[in-house]
Amino acid sequence: MQTHISTTPFGRRSMTLGMIASQVTAKSAPQGATVDKWKVFYTIRDAKELLGATDRSLTLLNALLTFHLEPQLSADGELIVWPSNEALAARANGMPPTTLRRHLAVLVDCGLIIRRDSPNGKRFARKGRGGEIEQAYGFDLSPIVARAQEFEDLAEAIRAEKNAFRVAKERLTLLRRDIVKLIDAGIEENVPGNWAGVLRTYQAIVGRLPRSAPRQLVEDICVDLHGLYTEIREVLETFAESKNLDANESHSGRHIQNSNPNPRSESESGLRKEDEAGGTAAEPDNLRSLPRRELPLGIVLDACPSLQDLAQGGIIRNWRDFLAAAELARPFLGISPSAWREAREVMGDQHAAITLAAILQRTDQISNAGGYLRSLTDRARDGKFSTWPMIMALVRAKLEASKPANATVGKPQPGDADESSDLRVSPALLKTLQKPKTP
Repeated sequence: MQTHISTTPFGRRSMTLGMIASQVTAKSAPQGATVDKWKVFYTIRDAKELLGATDRSLTLLNALLTFHLEPQLSADGELIVWPSNEALAARANGMPPTTLRRHLAVLVDCGLIIRRDSPNGKRFARKGRGGEIEQAYGFDLSPIVARAQEFEDLAEAIRAEKNAFRVAKERLTLLRRDIVKLIDAGIEENVPGNWAGVLRTYQAIVGRLPRSAPRQLVEDICVDLHGLYTEIREVLETFAESKNLDANESHSGRHIQNSNPNPRSESESGLRKEDEAGGTAAEPDNLRSLPRRELPLGIVLDACPSLQDLAQGGIIRNWRDFLAAAELARPFLGISPSAWREAREVMGDQHAAITLAAILQRTDQISNAGGYLRSLTDRARDGKFSTWPMIMALVRAKLEASKPANATVGKPQPGDADESSDLRVSPALLKTLQKPKTP
């Protein structure tokens, strides 16, 4: 007589679509598929966060596997185990009955086992005359065989995420240590610069880090810290080189800003109303020699505050928010999707967004933003364009506009808006920006 395989739970337990999906998955196991039960258990343990399993439920799964006497689980073999609650609790380190029932339900909900309940809810096996098992009622382990590869993929994803998080935290620790020690070195060696402002900038960046931060936030903070570290490092290296070259000029070390001594940079002259569309602004002689430097988000926002008006909530907290605001600014400026796509391919997403923010800041002086962006993209493709001098030109214009008529160059006066800014420009930078172009 043909036996019927139970698919619904006994008693008041309701049937769910998740149970049906688990049963369908169990039937999808390839014929002849075999897995090592302990190896796949360790994989499930590593992937428990994505599966929704708990430590106690995995303790029960471990106990259930011990009732399957073979070391292998085969799709062609008998995969139903039928221990009583007392026997199962004994192998689960004396787990209380109520706790046991609760975590058995967790294993069912996670799709790791299937209930095969008898008519009266008891677990047992009926054997034939030859001793073979004709019908078994208990817990079906076939989903473990069918989903073995899925468990391995999930476990690998968890391992990769943990490794990436570990690397991000190591990078954060190293950047914090390097920046603090470099600031101390700049102060002790009397390197010209607004070191108090730099320290406040560092504290503002680190202050965004909560006690328990996700990996994405740690990586965003690392990007900002790396930009600040690069600036400080360049200042100290430049000052050290200047002392070695000419001891009498060692006091003129640069601040954490621009390396271009020509104030009429490509970005400044190119932003004039007459030359944007054609992109015919003169290229500075030393632009090719400019090092590739990462601009800190704080300096970019200080130079291009107009972009924040388009950001969601009017606040840009990280580079992800900055890129999202740039996407909103593109149609506002009338820049075609193709021009924007080309700029991102050539410059990279971050530098393309910085360029667009600078164009938005000078939108009243640019008659054709799309044509100007294409011109800058062509120059970037040839290695003739850098976002650094463009942002520095905007910083200089902002300083010129806010400087009182009787202000001494490089010395903030009491009450100036820039006096409390974390991104204050040093006298050395102003002197560099105002230096006339040499023929």
